[in-house]
Amino acid sequence: MEKTILHHMEVVREITVKSINRIPEDIVDIVPIGFNNNIRWNFGHIAFIQEKLVYGVSGEKMSLPKEYEDFFSAGTKPADWKGTPPSLAEISAILTEQTERIKEFVPGRFSEKLSKPFTNRAGITFETLGETLLFSFYHEGMHMETIKRVYRAIAN
Repeated sequence: MEKTILHHMEVVREITVKSINRIPEDIVDIVPIGFNNNIRWNFGHIAFIQEKLVYGVSGEKMSLPKEYEDFFSAGTKPADWKGTPPSLAEISAILTEQTERIKEFVPGRFSEKLSKPFTNRAGITFETLGETLLFSFYHEGMHMETIKRVYRAIAN
């Protein structure tokens, strides 16, 4: 079952990376009316949250650059950014590299209890590493849909 889950993670991430590589950088910082965040924020947020849901909640060191938390953690938005966010190429490379690290880290640990249960902003509590990893796929899909909606709003 672990192989199937890891394969699914690769499929989800492949969709995300193909998408990020198709979007022109000159539109990714536009925040259309009705949205709080832009395309760049959503891609960076996907990377940051998956890192947190795999490494952070299990007490392991997160390997993303520190600025990813400042730019892309829950509750942040481009209107509050100080400094220059990572380029799409950098975020794309992080997303690809992150998948490889996770494939090495999680085998045999899916049932591993977190040091303390993790409750997300929606009030959902997770007790194992496998639960948080699986939730990260849903989270990624949600933000990919948001990216499509933001892109359509910009195009119109």
